[in-house]
Amino acid sequence: MSDLNEIAGRIVQALIPFLPYLLRIGDAAADEVGRRMGAAAWERARALWERLRSRRSVEPVAQAVVASPDNQALREALREEIARALAEDEALQKEILRLMQSEVIQQVLAKRGSQIRDVVQEAEGGPTIQEIQASEDSNIEGVRQVRRR
Repeated sequence: MSDLNEIAGRIVQALIPFLPYLLRIGDAAADEVGRRMGAAAWERARALWERLRSRRSVEPVAQAVVASPDNQALREALREEIARALAEDEALQKEILRLMQSEVIQQVLAKRGSQIRDVVQEAEGGPTIQEIQASEDSNIEGVRQVRRR
């Protein structure tokens, strides 16, 4: 398993641009601004925040970070609080790790008269797209797709 401090640092990086809006969750304007900053990144930040905000002093430290966004010591304090929350709650840790996984995209494409044979696609991690395409006179044989959780 990855180092909790490293994971917490990645979480802080994912949350920082959205913290002013996450702290006002439920406010339609804040929600709209967050979405405009990037729908996928907003949804990920929101999902992370929903799981972290009630843990110990995560939210108060996040409020301090928003009040002083250039203060590196406050960002470090937020990372420490998130790492502590992850260390104390294994279920939270697993859920956060799942949310932090990147999307997996696998493709095998065959055009015109090509053939696809004996392909195995295995994926685990975040959201997954496994795709095999063939067009025109192609044959597809022996293809297996496996999704591991």
